Amino acid sequence: MIDPETPANWVTDAEADGADEAEEMPLSLRLSIADTLTLGNATCGFMAVYFTTTGILIPHLTGSQETGMARHSAATAVILMLLAAIFDLCDGLVARKLRSSPMGAELDNLSDLISFGLAPAYFVLVYGMVADDAHQRVSAVAAIVVLLAVVLRLARFSCVTMKDGMFQGMPSPFGALTVVSIVLLELPFIPTLLAIIGTAWLMVSRVEYPKPRGVLAVAMLSWIVGAMGLLAAWAFDAPGGQLLLQTGCALQVVLGAVIPLFATARRVNTFRDNRRVSREARTAQLP
Repeated sequence: MIDPETPANWVTDAEADGADEAEEMPLSLRLSIADTLTLGNATCGFMAVYFTTTGILIPHLTGSQETGMARHSAATAVILMLLAAIFDLCDGLVARKLRSSPMGAELDNLSDLISFGLAPAYFVLVYGMVADDAHQRVSAVAAIVVLLAVVLRLARFSCVTMKDGMFQGMPSPFGALTVVSIVLLELPFIPTLLAIIGTAWLMVSRVEYPKPRGVLAVAMLSWIVGAMGLLAAWAFDAPGGQLLLQTGCALQVVLGAVIPLFATARRVNTFRDNRRVSREARTAQLP
């Protein structure tokens, strides 16, 4: 029996939830160094959209003839995406060395969606509006395909556990830079469209890509810094800047196409080795 005059020492579910939230909230609001880098990633992605709008789209809509502004703004937007990739690379390294907050993984996905989903998709959309031989509505569909590919890729990354050191599907920063490189190559519209859709497919495919760690991380960082230099030379109309930029963009596209071939060849060789081992094991069991 319970004495009705004795104060109950239990709390309601709402009060318990409130107490738990009060205990957990301070920890979840502590931003680590890795989280700060992740927020820098998101900021760069947003500013890339800003420069694409103010420096490329608005001058086109208003009939401005200042092509230099468009070139500078396009270069700035892509450099900001490259800078976002550096932040994305560094926040993972810092998180492994130090720590990240409980919301670090969510921050990373949301920032990647802005910088490597929205920003390149918007870049493709604006390309379809300003290029002479492009078709606006078809370009809009291609931009949606890029955006949805990144959304699906990030969602799968959160749900699927891969073996250590590997990604399933082209990483979204690599995919975003490949999409932008395809646009900057200034190929005819149909090849550009097919290459963009092909890159989006690679992002949601099951092709394995190595994670940028150790020497590979240094190589990727060096490649990004070099790409920034090429964009700056192109923006300021340096001698040979156009050729250098197109060479860099072509190398980026070639890398995007070659890595899946190596991954496929490795998978085929692994399958053949497994079949050979199984055949030898069966032969050894025969009398």
